[in-house]
Amino acid sequence: MITRLAKAGLAAALSVTTFATGAALVTDATAAAAAPAATTSTSAQHVTVSQSGNYPGGFFTTGNMSAGWTSSGTADLTGPTHFTVDLPPGVTTDGAMFYSTPYDYTFSSTLSPDGRHLEAVLNGTRVVGKYEFMKLSLRTTPGVPIAGVITVTAANPNDTDATGHISRYDLGTQSLLPATVQAAPAVTGLGTTTGPGAGGTAVTVSGTNLVNGMVLVGGAPAPGSCTDTACTVTTPGGSGSAPVTVVTPGGTAAAPAAFDYTGAPPPAPAAPAVSSLSPASGPAAGGARVNVIGSNLAYGTVAFGGVPATHVSCGPSFCTATAPAGTQPGAVGVTVTTAGGTSAPVTYTYTA
Repeated sequence: MITRLAKAGLAAALSVTTFATGAALVTDATAAAAAPAATTSTSAQHVTVSQSGNYPGGFFTTGNMSAGWTSSGTADLTGPTHFTVDLPPGVTTDGAMFYSTPYDYTFSSTLSPDGRHLEAVLNGTRVVGKYEFMKLSLRTTPGVPIAGVITVTAANPNDTDATGHISRYDLGTQSLLPATVQAAPAVTGLGTTTGPGAGGTAVTVSGTNLVNGMVLVGGAPAPGSCTDTACTVTTPGGSGSAPVTVVTPGGTAAAPAAFDYTGAPPPAPAAPAVSSLSPASGPAAGGARVNVIGSNLAYGTVAFGGVPATHVSCGPSFCTATAPAGTQPGAVGVTVTTAGGTSAPVTYTYTA
């Protein structure tokens, strides 16, 4: 099976599937069969990764793969989830393509200049059991043997269980390798501890076991990359004294010092606006899944008549939320609150 990909913006892609014979096909079912028996996670929020695809090999010098993840704990997965894909010498990609509906998330990805290391961050609430994936087309270099290991990792600051965070596929043997667990990270210092509130300060975070890590400054991902002993990142905008942590497949480690923002903070984002709800009514007992459509909604919280909704996940123009119980049948206002403020209410009707 060969999956051909068509880009649809930074965070979305559509695929058309055709079939061929003789390729090295590994499916999710194959991956599941090769994986160790599932056990109950020690973390309420947990994410596991897998990979599958039509990998290059034999007569085939191109291919494709999916790097997938599942929320497998006992509670919704929240906060930024960081993914990496590392390709062996001679194998490259032109980037990740991610398509998942509804669009109640933000997603960004970066690719190294040599096309062999990809990092992505997904921010959104993922309910237990939800599976998603990003697709990558793979190319090989003429004259370079198709060999080596493709490694996919995942990490989330709320996930304290280090198992299930690494998936490896050996192109030489055309097989998935046994599961491994990365050693826990440790952070020993920050090269720079102050910078303007607008962000943009280059910071080196030193330590051990930092490879495939994501640096959070005040809880916000800082663009950059990590080796085993150091992360080089650029601070996002912020204010006050912001804790610095490194989140890796092996766990999360806090820096011994905070990063202190100086001067004026960055401008507040545009205020959120809600244009419609779907559905616009539901039982007074609550529990209805509601789509909230609007603008500037990313990272928002949703309230029904001032009561917080549950299972809330917001992208730039779309939120999903589960309505709380109403005090009685009738109309209430639904609002979205972000760092830019609170939207004007849109009517939702509780029915008997």
